[in-house]
Amino acid sequence: MEYVYAALILNESGEEINEDNLTGVLEAAGVDVEESRVKALVAALEDVDINEAVEQAAAVPAGGAAAGGAAAEGGAEEGGDEAEAAEEEEAAEEEEEDEDEEASGEGLGELFG
Repeated sequence: MEYVYAALILNESGEEINEDNLTGVLEAAGVDVEESRVKALVAALEDVDINEAVEQAAAVPAGGAAAGGAAAEGGAEEGGDEAEAAEEEEAAEEEEEDEDEEASGEGLGELFG
């Protein structure tokens, strides 16, 4: 996520989003920079109008943000897709944990019933 935030900072400040600038922002924030991730993000953002993408994301209703975000952006931002996939995976893991907790609680209810 830090990589996307760094790109947004550069965009907001009017700086060019390139490998050197992105690396500089990340290092200033104390992030251990992975050169391959920087290159991938710069390449993914090459033909993306970030201001337009942010406006489209802001226009998506809160309930449809996770599912509709990639469709609204047309899948143009590879780094954003990775972030969405991570968020979806995290949500699935949380659901599994909730199910595990519920399942373990059922056994106790039967014991003390």
